[in-house]
Amino acid sequence: MKKIKVGIWGIGRAGFCMHIPEIGKFPEMFEIVAGCDIAKDRVKAAKEKLPSCRFYSKPEEFLKDPEVELVSIATRSPDHTAHALQALAAGKYVFLEKPIALTYADAKKLKKASEKYPGKLFLRHNRRYEAPFTHIREIIATGVLGDIYEAKLHRHSYQRRNDWQTIIACGGGQLNNWGPHIIDHALRFLESPVANVWGDLKKIAAVGDAEDHLKIVLTGKNGRIVDLEISGGVAIPQPEYVIFGTKGTLTCQGNTITMKYIDPKQKFLKIKAYPDNPPLNGVFGNAEVLKWIEKTVTVAPKAKCDVHDIWQGLYNTIRKGKPFPITIDEAIEVVRVTELVKKGTEFAVKG
Repeated sequence: MKKIKVGIWGIGRAGFCMHIPEIGKFPEMFEIVAGCDIAKDRVKAAKEKLPSCRFYSKPEEFLKDPEVELVSIATRSPDHTAHALQALAAGKYVFLEKPIALTYADAKKLKKASEKYPGKLFLRHNRRYEAPFTHIREIIATGVLGDIYEAKLHRHSYQRRNDWQTIIACGGGQLNNWGPHIIDHALRFLESPVANVWGDLKKIAAVGDAEDHLKIVLTGKNGRIVDLEISGGVAIPQPEYVIFGTKGTLTCQGNTITMKYIDPKQKFLKIKAYPDNPPLNGVFGNAEVLKWIEKTVTVAPKAKCDVHDIWQGLYNTIRKGKPFPITIDEAIEVVRVTELVKKGTEFAVKG
């Protein structure tokens, strides 16, 4: 299988600090042959890192480069949709950084483009390959926690951030930054079409005008709830994952998973609720003894994975025809939820 030749569009924090070194982990699969950025200092830095590559300041010239097979889009958030459409029209494969769009209307444009150029558009929701996320879903699938009725997802920090990611006009805010990853996780844990979306946005510590603290509660048509919170204004972080099941609970912080669940061998007594007055001895409820299993394990999913492995998944799709794990419909649903949460708030996209 021959290497995929890549052009990086946008040589900033994502392009220079993420896409380029990540691609470097798979030298047998990818080769960076070109880059494009309007900022001369970014191009200079990239030339020093990749001296054999061609660099462009004009997107039109970059997209005409016949050697570029895949365009990895890492420009600023407001440009993602337009740049993806340009690259697709130029006949390129496209790997689109999150957020894939700032509005649901733009996300639907990408859906149409994916139908016009089938098998060409891929979405970089790389946290789908996160090891704790994968391991927790494997544990849920075993059934030891029973039926899952609620999940809580947290990404907490405290930062007086002041870069463009804090400015609404630049596409900033936690909903567009961490939001696509954690909302995507939430939708996977929901395992159901969304029945209801509730959200609350606040500005706590960041100095821009975009939100840096958010809470979203998703209710599935199956009745399950996912409560997610992303914040740059929380000084004591909560566990990244908390899962409530009818037979147990799981928490995960960092690479440590803690579980407490009823022994699967437990034999339950046949009991029923009764309307009589309880005894006066201070004993309430069922006297049945439950056998609990408590475990603390290090994150180590059976499906070995890392967030950078999305590049291997991309290669396997383009060169080997294997299904890509993130569908356009899944990514569009993330944007729809984002827009619903922002609607009517001071943080909504203007115009």
